[in-house]
Parts: sequence; structure tokens; C-alpha cells
Amino acid sequence: MVNLTIDGQKVAVPAGTTILDAAARVGSTIPHLCYLRGINEIAACRVCLVEKVGMEKLITACNTEVEEGMEILTNSPRVREVRRVNVELILSDHDCKCVQCVKSGNCSLQKIANDLGIIEQPYQNIAEVNRWNTALPLIREASKCVKCMRCVQICEKIQSLGVWDITGSGYRASVGIGSNKKITETDCALCGQCITHCPVGALRERDDIQVLRDALADPDKITMVQIAPAIRTAWGEGINISRTEATTGKLVSALRRVGFDYIFDTTYTADLTIMEEGSEFIERFTHRDEYSWPMFTSCCPGWIRFVKTQYPEFVKNLSTAKSPQQMFGAMSKTFIAKKMGIDPEKIFSVSIMPCVSKKYERSVSQVDDAGHGKDVDLVLTTRELDRLIRADNIQPHDLKEEDFDPIFGEGSGAGVIFGTTGGVMEAALRSAYFLITGENPEVNSFKSVRGMEGWKEATFEIKGLKVRVAVASGLGNTRKLMEAIKSGKVHYDFVEIMACPGGCVGGGGQPMKDGYEHAAKRGEILYGLDQFADLRFSHENQAVQMTYDEYLEKPNSHLAHELLHTDLESWDLDMNI
Repeated sequence: MVNLTIDGQKVAVPAGTTILDAAARVGSTIPHLCYLRGINEIAACRVCLVEKVGMEKLITACNTEVEEGMEILTNSPRVREVRRVNVELILSDHDCKCVQCVKSGNCSLQKIANDLGIIEQPYQNIAEVNRWNTALPLIREASKCVKCMRCVQICEKIQSLGVWDITGSGYRASVGIGSNKKITETDCALCGQCITHCPVGALRERDDIQVLRDALADPDKITMVQIAPAIRTAWGEGINISRTEATTGKLVSALRRVGFDYIFDTTYTADLTIMEEGSEFIERFTHRDEYSWPMFTSCCPGWIRFVKTQYPEFVKNLSTAKSPQQMFGAMSKTFIAKKMGIDPEKIFSVSIMPCVSKKYERSVSQVDDAGHGKDVDLVLTTRELDRLIRADNIQPHDLKEEDFDPIFGEGSGAGVIFGTTGGVMEAALRSAYFLITGENPEVNSFKSVRGMEGWKEATFEIKGLKVRVAVASGLGNTRKLMEAIKSGKVHYDFVEIMACPGGCVGGGGQPMKDGYEHAAKRGEILYGLDQFADLRFSHENQAVQMTYDEYLEKPNSHLAHELLHTDLESWDLDMNI
């Protein structure tokens, strides 16, 4: 233990503790902008400067370890003055039009500046000029960048892609695309993790709210919205209501107030995906010599972009099943339209997703098979949903519990856990067991694939057949797993991959609060919903059963392949589509 004094309070902390963490133990909050524990500890912003008594120069708290007997002042006159000047200099290179920024009210720089009482700018503004194609799913506003390096480190250390880098030098130094490339020329997976870890509004998703408003106002359009499983765990965060208050029923109520004609649950097609993907796995597993192994899940477009650019030789191993989003889009303009007596040409199909890459996925021509334009016409992120609710002045305390529209709002607990890492695997194994044996397994038989570990593996036995599975979330973990498979160090039958750490609950389109990682808590909520669900197995979903009985005939039928499967090898990676 190391003994020191911080702001007059004596404290003992383990050796190796930073001044920033030690100060927190005595209630002294040291402001910081660029710091991300274990990821970005380079003290680039110089906002966390503190005074060490007896030392002439100020020192950074985020990456300076404590020393025996040191005395630290976190808010001395010297510290206050230098900190203020440093923040003013950062603001001079920043577009401070906060009212036009998606991070206004949730911006670390805005809070620090307000806390320091900075209401005038003594320095000339030299903010970088924006040069970006704003039609792309991911948008960088250079004029807002504070050069904190978080996006660089997240992309390199967590997602292993290294898309972002420092460009230029001196006062012209900026964060941009490495090797003088355009973002469209990189291997970007569009995972959006750079967005969720940006402390300001320099990175964001393309805002498509006006496209929705135009559709809602068009009397010739029938708006049909689907809500992804992971949305129900996070939508309340952006409108400041607790997780217990932010129920699915109140979300449905909010969407009705927005003006949607039909509101359904993507869990319906998550269950449909399990039937298609599970049946496909059984077909491959029982004809092993005809396929390459392992079989990979295919519901995450960030993962698909990653494997197509980094490990193209494994694209043939992907399940051909579309994602639940795209399956719903195909069903919305075929079976659902037929069942509800709606002209499919009038349907405007919207999905609300926790993901930025879903905006890309809906644009891929190879997923449009219903024959009525795009299967999914528009994708909004959870953050866009929250902005929409706020813009329509919908008050959370006025929302009542409402149900999804009939039939296609039904989903199982297995479909709900799709939103967290390991959930797709567990749901698939539950139904695969039934499809092989004709009996339901004990519902928690496959729970060993749960958890936030970046790479998990397990072996299960189904009717004497051993099935080796693996689960990975986060592209850095995925790369490690892929290298192990490629080298022959590990052997699996079925592998689930999600591009974002923790799965969709930690997706790049989810609400964010600087310094907090919410994926684990959100995942627990999904497992809780599964535990208390009336249905726990995808094959017991009555809407799914009806879909096969009345329309698709059976999983992997000819029509099911036409509408619910895709040729991933032919997918175009162009972000401009």
C-alpha cells in the first residue's frame, strides 16, 4: 500500500494506482476528456493536470502512479488556471455550435467547460473544415474533433481494424483515415464503437429521422416498424427514465404517438431465424463431408463486413440465413401484407436497431427478395429513436402500457436473448435439440455460453452427438478466434460472432454515457425477460408456426430460401449504396 495526501485527506491505495483513481477514493473528482481505462491513457487532453506539492510542473492524473508520501492538490489556483487555459485552447479548435450537435447535453467537453465557468472565448477559432460524405452510415465531423485519440485506440485495440489514425503534424495534426485513404476505401466494419466512445460529437451515425417524418406524413404509405430485442434494454437511457420504467409496453406506446401504423417485434423473426439457421446447421452437421467447418452465424453485418475483408476464405462457412431485420423486411412485404390485407407496395418498412451497420445492411441489393423495392426501407438507431421521442415532446411519465399489434408482435424468450453475446447460440441450440430429438431440452441446458468474456467455448451432447461451439464478441476477440481456427489450434462445429463487445446490447447505435459500459447490465435484462417469458423456445412461437403452416411450408423450403436466405459471397461492401 502507498500512503499519500490528496486535498488534505490522507489515503492508502495499492501500489500502481493512478492519481486519478486515488483521488476518487477520497471524493475528489478530477475532470478528464481523453482517458479510457486500459485503452487510452496517453493524457493527450491535459485536462486532468494536478499539482504535486514541491514540484514545479503540473502532472497528469490519469497516467501518473502514486508515490509514498506525495501530496496532491487537485484544484489549486495553479491547477484551475492551467486547466482553464487548456480547455479554452481545445475549444478554439472546436465547433462550439452545441445546439446543432447530437451530443449536446451528453458531451464531456461541454460539461467540463460549463463546470469551469467558461462563457467567453479569448482565442481565435481555428476548427478544421468538415470534408465528409454525409450520405454514409458513419459520419465524422472534423470541426468537432478534439484529437483525444479514443477512436484510434478503440478501433486498434478493441476492434483490431486500425481504421483511424493521426494525420498531418503540428497544429495541422488531426484524426483521420490512415494512409490518406477515404473511409470507403478502408476495411471499416461500421460497428460504431468509435462513435460510442467519442467524448464529443465528432463521430455519429447518419440521421434518418426526416426520411421517417416524410413517410409518416405521406397518406399513400403504411408505416410498419420492428423493434430489435436489444432496444428494450436501452431506449429509456436517452430520455432519462430508469430501466424498470422503460418497459417494452411504454416503448410501443411512444411509437404509436409518433404515428406508426403497425408496431411489431423483431423477436418474431429472431425466432424465424433460429428455425432457418438451426435447420441449416443440422443439415450441414449430418452431411459433414459436403461443407466447410465451422458454420458461422450471419445475423451481424459488422461481422460479415469483417470476415469478407479479413478472412474471405471463410465466407463460405457463414450461414446463408438473413438477419432477423432482413427476414422481417421480407415477411412484411409478403406474408404479413397478405395476412393483414395490405397492399405491399404501400408498406414503408422501418427497423429500430442498436446498430450502425444495419443502415448498411438494408442497402445491400442481395437482401431484397420480396419484390416490392427495398425489403427494409429505413433503419433508425436507438439514439435516433430517443431523439425522435424528445422531438415529438412525448413525456415518458405519460406513456401507458400497450401491446404490439397482433400476431407478429409475438416472440419467445429465445428470440429476446438474441440481443446479447451467446444469445443466438443458446437459442439455436435449444431448438436444434428439439429438431433432432423431438423433445425440448431443459431450458437452461446451454447457459454456459452466457457471459461477457470475449471468447467462450463449450461442448454439448445432443442424442449422442457432440457439438463443439464457440462465441465471440468484439472484433479483436474475433480475430484471435479466427486465427486459432485458421491455424488448426481449435476446432468447432458452430460459432456465433457479434462485432460489438457484449453483442447487440453494446451496439454502436445504443445510447452512451461517457465512462460507462452498459452491455453487461443490458444483457442481464434480456436474460431476465427470457426467464419469465411464457415461451422459451423459438419453435413454439405460434406466429412462426403459422408462417410455415400457411406460407413457407417448412424451414429451408424453396420459398424460405428465396425470401429468408442470401448469397453472402456476392454482397457488395460499398458504403455508398
